[in-house]
Amino acid sequence: PQAMGEIVGQVKIISERKSRQIVGVHIAGPHATDLIAEGALAIRLGATVEDLAQTIHAHPTLAEAVMEAAHQAGGTGLHTLKNS
Repeated sequence: PQAMGEIVGQVKIISERKSRQIVGVHIAGPHATDLIAEGALAIRLGATVEDLAQTIHAHPTLAEAVMEAAHQAGGTGLHTLKNS
């Protein structure tokens, strides 16, 4: 993640279309094992993408990638790359 001077990695959140409940989280890249617990907890608690997006994430940290993925899944992402 850019927070550590790296430009590789991805966080993807899978949710139910109607309820927006999180049913899966994919994390690839450096420090993925440090981040996956938040996704697992969200699934276990039945959280929605909005719940995860509204959770406070310290700045600058790698956990912000999870928050941004939740915003993206909810349609409110700010920091996304556009395909050319």
